[in-house]
Amino acid sequence: MYKAAVIGDRQSVMGFRALGLTVECAETPEQASGALHRLAETNHAVIYITEQLASKIPQEIAQYLDLPQVAVIPIPSKDGVLGIGDRELHSAVERAVGADILRSPDGD
Repeated sequence: MYKAAVIGDRQSVMGFRALGLTVECAETPEQASGALHRLAETNHAVIYITEQLASKIPQEIAQYLDLPQVAVIPIPSKDGVLGIGDRELHSAVERAVGADILRSPDGD
């Protein structure tokens, strides 16, 4: 059975435990990278990671971009939104359909 997990600073991710997700608290890029690889190897099909940590380990996350077994999804943290999740969504849609159909007509 596949599971879901979340990686991030303690304040941003502890609430996810109540929803049944595996929670990995990480404050440094090294901790986040280790948690990401550990979770991906242990049947976690969906791994959420705070945008602040995701921005510090793009190469590690890139290893999972084209794997159907693992989806790594950036989410905002207690510190706010960096827009990484939106950019990743646009990129994924563009790869899938060949055009960025999510872009608004005014270019935003």
